[in-house]
Amino acid sequence: MSKPSVLVVEDEPLIADDIASILEKNGYDVVDIVDEVVDAFASIKKYNPDIALLDINIEGDEDGIDLAERLNVPFVFLTSYYDQNTLDRAKKTNPSGYIVKPFNEKDLIANVEIALSRTRKNKAKVDSPEKLFLRNGQEIVSVMSSDIVYVEAFDNYANVFTATEKFIISHTLKSIEEKLLPFGFIRVHRSYLINFAHVDSLSEGYVFLKGHKVQIGKSYRKEFIDGLSML
Repeated sequence: MSKPSVLVVEDEPLIADDIASILEKNGYDVVDIVDEVVDAFASIKKYNPDIALLDINIEGDEDGIDLAERLNVPFVFLTSYYDQNTLDRAKKTNPSGYIVKPFNEKDLIANVEIALSRTRKNKAKVDSPEKLFLRNGQEIVSVMSSDIVYVEAFDNYANVFTATEKFIISHTLKSIEEKLLPFGFIRVHRSYLINFAHVDSLSEGYVFLKGHKVQIGKSYRKEFIDGLSML
């Protein structure tokens, strides 16, 4: 069995080396250590790690929370920041863990193990579309996850589109994303979540899905394009 792979995003070299040493000692493969967002995405594209450990205060114009908002791999924050504003921002990204420095070996490994365990359970669902239940007025109807084309944020509500119907539900896009990511859905805009299986084409900053046209956000575009299998 191959070792679980880990990307470390940390701008303090001594701390990064300490993290890597602990992980390798406990049977993990540290594929890379980077200190800013652009390098993190390049490393994810190259190595496709099983999990990322993120410091919040890193090099560059964007911090670790900005990075987390666009990641497609599970992640754990490992930071010295725990003020309320930082915690509120971090919670919105749905991290698999939040470790406050100075950390100890047991806390680090426990958080990584729990995050990977959740990921394995989610991956087991991917091949089997799930029946979801949506409230449509006074009626509750069932929809297969594979039939959903995309979801659009609308204040604290969301519009769920199939090829032929539209449902308005009282959930935020973030909470819906958490449920649909295991079934091949991808965030392409702060307001849009799409089912990759329904993508027909892309043109001029838009993705077309079963007759629907969805804008791709600038901060999501490069990651989305880089993830395509091009011939």
